[in-house]
Amino acid sequence: MSLPHAILTALLEKPSSGLELTRRFDRSIGYFWSATHQQIYRELGKLERAELIRALPTDSPTRGQRKAYEVLAAGRTELERWVHEAEQPRSLRDTLMLRVRATGVVGVDSGFVAELRRHRELHGERLTEYRDFQRRDTDRGRGTERDRVQGLVLQGGVELEEFWVNWLDKAIAELGETEDPTGDTNPS
Repeated sequence: MSLPHAILTALLEKPSSGLELTRRFDRSIGYFWSATHQQIYRELGKLERAELIRALPTDSPTRGQRKAYEVLAAGRTELERWVHEAEQPRSLRDTLMLRVRATGVVGVDSGFVAELRRHRELHGERLTEYRDFQRRDTDRGRGTERDRVQGLVLQGGVELEEFWVNWLDKAIAELGETEDPTGDTNPS
């Protein structure tokens, strides 16, 4: 996914100012596609110059005031084009996996196992949060197409966090057994 398409999606859901967009990224889209506030504002300018979005007209001068943006027809067309574009699945690129592999070379120690436990705790918290979102959404009802699609994205997040929790439990058990109790990372 690319940031311009994430922004177009968010603006089609609801016209927003840059500040509102950054808050929405922090609360929802940011769970699976992150961007800094500066990146979002920079991309808004590019999208506006490309005439894919426009600032909503206001009755007062905009200097110093928030501009709210909406998607133009060309922006919707671009998002539709991108949605239908063929794309190859991406390989997992996660530094934690690389760090685990590196322990095979440098050795496992209690500090690294503690780091795995920290990751396990964070993924467990995120899993709880996602499940809370699911309960909230179930209570609210899931009648529209938008609701169902957002539910699918949320379910994907739940399953991804379940993967991490389960995998980290196994990694902690496996590496916790092999770590040298003396703390020597290169026993020979």
